Order: sequence, then structure tokens, then C-alpha cells
Amino acid sequence: MTQQNPRPLDGVTVVSLEHAIAAPFCTRQLADLGARVIKVERPGVGDFARGYDQRVDGLASHFVWTNRSKESLTLDLKQDEAGDILESLLGKADVLVQNLAPGAAARMGLSFDALHERFPRLIVCDISGYGEGGPYEKKKAYDLLIQSEGGFLSVTGGPGENEMAKAGCSIADIAAGMYAYTGILSALMLRDKTGEGSRIDVSMLESLVEWMGYPMYYAYNGAPQPPRAGASHSTIYPYGPFPTGGGGTVMLGLQNEREWALFCEKVLLDKALATDERFAANFKRSENREVLRQIIVDGFAALSVDDVVARLEEAKIANARVNDMHGVWEHPQLRARDSWRQVDSPSGPLPSLLPPGRNAAFTPRMDGVPGLGQHTQSILAELGISAQEQARMAAVGVV
Repeated sequence: MTQQNPRPLDGVTVVSLEHAIAAPFCTRQLADLGARVIKVERPGVGDFARGYDQRVDGLASHFVWTNRSKESLTLDLKQDEAGDILESLLGKADVLVQNLAPGAAARMGLSFDALHERFPRLIVCDISGYGEGGPYEKKKAYDLLIQSEGGFLSVTGGPGENEMAKAGCSIADIAAGMYAYTGILSALMLRDKTGEGSRIDVSMLESLVEWMGYPMYYAYNGAPQPPRAGASHSTIYPYGPFPTGGGGTVMLGLQNEREWALFCEKVLLDKALATDERFAANFKRSENREVLRQIIVDGFAALSVDDVVARLEEAKIANARVNDMHGVWEHPQLRARDSWRQVDSPSGPLPSLLPPGRNAAFTPRMDGVPGLGQHTQSILAELGISAQEQARMAAVGVV
């Protein structure tokens, strides 16, 4: 049997008091790199994301996505015995991640300051909606609410007053999860230098606002912000979806004047259009986008999606097909790159995407999605708790 090459986080243990998306997305990526992730869940209920839907052979789509390769331990942290078990786990852990309600972890004695005295090498990552301090510290936060507070909704959707649109995925949670993940990696590197753990304070609001840098600076010093432009670009044109004959749609993007000239000559077959004064620079094309859009729509009307894509490819103009989720599952590029693996779950084997950013030196960890409490007995046994004692704890709801 071939020896598995070591992964970057082999030997690192993460304990996570997590629910929903931000923290689970962070810790799943740590698990991808080899970390042991012990997911602490409430007995009988678990992470509430388990109940969002039943779309994946009876399992919840969010949960399957963010929880592979973890161990599920049930603990009722309101009971003293459960607190003792958690204390034992933290004594062996490298990282604690939590995204409980604001202030909940501190009330349980799980703040960095409280833990650092007992576990000086422990890294603590706190994920919240708005971060510690400030008037919003204790305000409840969900993904859509952060998209609103962070200005994302103001630049996303159609141009009409009531046409704002949220992102179709949990973008604020994902942003926070990514910054928590990279923050933990940097904290592990820092610990190698200092010998001590540190605290990471991740705010969903700050994570998303960082991603809003372009529209923020575009609106710098009171200037008008980019208008909502649907699936088109608000300031570059033509850049976005255009209908073709037969009811199809092609997404295209022009970035410079050289591409504009090629687009006119090889795609629209109208070389003279490139020098039309109305469209002679990007800002002019953007100002006159309604007129230009009609010219493009008329030019595509007799062509199929394949025809338009062929012309765009010949002209070396960036383009894309507008896939739905079924198209993504069947995407030829993902298949050609062997991007899918199978992982176990309580419902049987499921397809799972390889983590992006492949490293040729190791294979990412891709173990099963855990059932609620699936690893409780084995973890408690590691801590020296007998089967009889485990049974007693289960009877009184500790685990």
C-alpha cells in the first residue's frame, strides 16, 4: 500500500462549537488539509443547518457541503460534566473555533483570555456578525442581513428601485469562513515562532466590506456609486449576458479597445462600428449601452449559442455559457480535470468537489459527512471515559 504523503495540518486538532455556514466552512477547509476537526453539537438536535432541507438523499445541502471529514461529538454544554469533557478536549487541541451567539462563548468561560492561562498554545477563533466592540457587537447577524449592511445589495440586482438582489449563495458567511481559515493558518505559523496561541476576531461585516473594495473606492469622497446593472458590468460595456437566436444566452466580456475592434470585425461582422464615435471608448460605450445593446442583440438574433460562441472564440473574446446547477454538475472542464470524488455519509456515498488550489505534494483529506454524534463514543473513550459512564451520561442528556 502506498504511503500517504503528509498533509500540511496532519497532527493539528481543531475543536469547533459551530453552526450554520461561516465556522463550518472554515473548519472543513482545515480538515481538507489534514486537521482533525471535532464538531461539538447539541444532543438530539445538532447543528441547526442539519435541518435546512433534505435535498441530498435526505440530508441538508448546506450541511453536506461544509461538514465532510469531521467527527461529531454531542455535548450539552449547559451541564457541568459536558464542560469537563470540553476542558479535556481543549487540553489536547491546537485550535478552538466558535460562532455561537454574541457573548455566549465568553459566558461559558471560553474567551481567549480565560483559556490562555490554562492552554497557552491554544489558538481561539471567534466568528461573529459584527466583531467585538462597537454598537453592533450584540446584534444578530445572518448572511442576508450582512449583505444589506455591507452595501452588497446596493450594487447587486437590476436598475429599478425594487430590483436589488441578494447573492445566490451565502457570500457573507463564505467571506468570513475564508478569513477565519486563513487567519488560523497564519496563527499556527505565528505559534511556531512565539510558542503561544493567539486570538482571531473575524467579523462577517468586515469580511464582506473588504470584498466591496471596488464599488467603495468608485464611490470615494461622495461620488456616485456603481449603478445596479443586473448580470452586466456596471461600468464596462459590453460585458454581460446577451440573448441569441432560439432563446439562448451568451455571457461575454470586453476589456479593451483591441478587443472591441475584434468584436466588431469578427463577431458582429461590422468593422466600421469600431470607429463609431458613440462607441469609441469604454466610457462612451457604457454611456450609450442601450443603443449598443440593441445593435448586438440584432446581430445575434439569427445565430445560435454555439454560433456566437464560435465567433467569440475565433476573435479571442472572453465568453461563457450561462449554466444552471445541472450544467455545473455536468461541466466538461470539471470532468476533464477529474474534480469529483465520492465521500461517505449517513445516506451513502455522495459526490464531492476536490478543494480548489491543488497541491501536487499531497492529497486532500476527503472523508465522510458525519451523522449526529457519530463519533461521541470513540472520542469519550479516548478521554478515558468507560462505556458504563458513557451510558450514564447519555441517559441524563450530557451527551
